[in-house]
Amino acid sequence: QVQLVESGGGLVQPGGSLRLSCTASGRNFGSYAMGWFRQAPGKERECVASINWSGGNTYYADSVKGRFTISRDNAKNPVSLQMNSLKPEDTDAYYCAAVRTTLSAMALTSPKVYAYWGQGTQVIVSS
Repeated sequence: QVQLVESGGGLVQPGGSLRLSCTASGRNFGSYAMGWFRQAPGKERECVASINWSGGNTYYADSVKGRFTISRDNAKNPVSLQMNSLKPEDTDAYYCAAVRTTLSAMALTSPKVYAYWGQGTQVIVSS
């Protein structure tokens, strides 16, 4: 059974940093592309960042470019999201997702593409 579990969320002041991690079990995710999404109540799930199976290319939403960094280490946590210079508008539930594909990260921005999802971790940016 495939399971993704996010961790690292919490409460942080504006300008602060958090690092989200996604652990996986059930199979080897070395051939899987990974993504981080966020979703506020009543809104659509938005792709924050994605990374292809090899880590060779990445995608970032315009709203997080220069502040967030997605990375992967298949020997440890399949994917992490380093979030710096956090803003109140970054407050959301964050989800990691996985799909077995060789598509580039740019083609992996729709939640419909992904096969597996974690339960989410809450990020609150507030003073």
